Amino acid sequence: AAPPGPPVYLDLAYLPGSWSARTVDEEFFRRVRSLCYVVSGDDHLKEGVLRPLLDALLAGKHQWGLDIQVTLIPTFDSLVMHEWYQETHERQQELGITVLGSNSTVAMQDETFPACKVEF
Repeated sequence: AAPPGPPVYLDLAYLPGSWSARTVDEEFFRRVRSLCYVVSGDDHLKEGVLRPLLDALLAGKHQWGLDIQVTLIPTFDSLVMHEWYQETHERQQELGITVLGSNSTVAMQDETFPACKVEF
């Protein structure tokens, strides 16, 4: 259990990937309050912990008691993410959570990759 203390407010937080993602729970989101959370790590390990991580965001954000808009930025396409989005969309709206999706691509040098723009 984490020691008692005030929450930390951030503009942008990257959520851990792979096995470290298992450490992100409801208490994490209650204590680490960010305007934007980036979910990265398109690998088979992330798929296994993605749904509990996303559910923890909803549960932790519910405890904030503040009307702060939060943006969730996934950096990969995932069936788990799609299912969670569809099943919890109404709850996301109630809590002020927006899931950012983008079909934009960026070309740099000889490489093209998906991207999205985030402004503060």
